[in-house]
Amino acid sequence: MTEFQKTMSDLNEKVRNERKTLAKEKGDVKIDSVTVAQVLGGMRGIPALVCDTSTVVPDEGLRIRNIPVLELTNHYPEDVFYLLCTGSFPEGTAREEIRSMFASNSEVPDYVWNMLEAMPKDSHPMAMFNTAVLAMEYESKFRQAYDAGTAKDQLWVSMLEDCITVLSRLTTVAAGIYRMRFNKGERIAPRADLDWSANFAHMLGLSDGNDQFANLVRMYLVLHSDHGAGNVSAMTASTVGSALSDIYYSLSAGLNGLAGPLHGLANQECLAFVTEIREKFNGAPSDEELTQFLWDTLNSGQVVPGYGHAVLRVTDPRFTAFFNFGQQHCPDDVNFRIVESVFRIAPKVLTEQGKAKNVWPNVDAASGALLYHYGMTEYDFYTVMFGVSRALGICSQALLNRGALSPIIRPKGMPFNKLKDAAEQNG
Repeated sequence: MTEFQKTMSDLNEKVRNERKTLAKEKGDVKIDSVTVAQVLGGMRGIPALVCDTSTVVPDEGLRIRNIPVLELTNHYPEDVFYLLCTGSFPEGTAREEIRSMFASNSEVPDYVWNMLEAMPKDSHPMAMFNTAVLAMEYESKFRQAYDAGTAKDQLWVSMLEDCITVLSRLTTVAAGIYRMRFNKGERIAPRADLDWSANFAHMLGLSDGNDQFANLVRMYLVLHSDHGAGNVSAMTASTVGSALSDIYYSLSAGLNGLAGPLHGLANQECLAFVTEIREKFNGAPSDEELTQFLWDTLNSGQVVPGYGHAVLRVTDPRFTAFFNFGQQHCPDDVNFRIVESVFRIAPKVLTEQGKAKNVWPNVDAASGALLYHYGMTEYDFYTVMFGVSRALGICSQALLNRGALSPIIRPKGMPFNKLKDAAEQNG
């Protein structure tokens, strides 16, 4: 048993006992009420899932295992995955174990490449990425263990093995898709001497010669790794996983949700907005020109992409991390200068308009401009980048749910007329 497995085994026993005790002693205690607006609004804000990996605090931002995300910007994704799973950073043997596991499982089987090469040449990169994940279900140790009759309280062991395998391969798959789909030349093989994020940057083939791009990729994978339990990708993956589907099925389902314009597609829409401004003004506009452009955008019924958030009521600290990176490494890049100008002006315009609940930028407002600066100009690939990162959170939540013996997710639906009747009776 590895140090990682020992840590998870002890944690699982503790969590199971705590949940069993709480359900027995306090199971009938009401913790909240549900409003008509919440039911009609897609269950927004209803506390219904346990999520220990991360939380989103409205007046602060993302916390991963109760650590503010800005304190994690210098960490590596492997360490953050361990943190998500266990609540602590790996040390000593455990740290070397997890890095070695990620590095030694990075080779992708030929059947995956053969399948991707058989797809239409203009397939969407996200569809290619998701198809590769689902194809690798063929190798699921979790499914094999379940079929062999493994006790449910031990299925987390094979779940961990699957999570390590799929995470290790995701960067290789994603980089291969990037080079294949956008005619960047032959695939670049992973290197055993590089960490997960540095290998990803290496295989993408966008090295800038001074490790700035590799550092951006490392930070990107950390910042997008997890965002609570209720976002579309995390909740979808958890729902599918709760049926005892293996991680390949549940991750694939989560990625399908991530591909939507209201979720993972937002970062490319933000960059499209920035490039629209750049093209309209043949560069960075003046403050007066940008102010008028933002008002024209709002008055036409559109929104300012990258501004506002379903939960946050402050500047997203992940935006702050990317913004600080841009100020340090590419302050004269025209797209970044526009991002900077929008950050100065948009909150004032949105406040004056008075319709937005949150006038501050979210993570998507800056990330695309930085990727573009280092040569990743293909917008359609940005969601794949997001997917590689979010897989860390999806896998950690799946692993914890199996370790805790979480039940199948089964919320109740109700006809609209019943909801109206309940509103009348209780209103």
